[in-house]
Amino acid sequence: MKVVIIGSIQYVEKIKEHKKKLERKGGIVRIPAFDDHKELDELGVCKYNRELIKWADEVHIIWDRRSMGTIFDFGMAFALEKPIRIIYLEPKTFEGVMKKYEKEKQEQK
Repeated sequence: MKVVIIGSIQYVEKIKEHKKKLERKGGIVRIPAFDDHKELDELGVCKYNRELIKWADEVHIIWDRRSMGTIFDFGMAFALEKPIRIIYLEPKTFEGVMKKYEKEKQEQK
């Protein structure tokens, strides 16, 4: 299986760990965020990522819920109707704080 891992580069270790796990099972893994393509501008990087997503059988996500690049790549995977697996989502987000605060205030009524 050919897999592209997209996500937040702050999770380098999680991404590398997941890549090793997939490769041990015989998978071929690409991580566009780790590829060096200094010759490309921003549009070139988007096109490069799109080609990798087209190539993949599946797209895996490891995300901090903030990276705009990951949202963009997710949108391409969605538009290309690629199977997507969420491997990790950062649980500590501003959205989470808002929900907890809302619940707390509701309970105080």
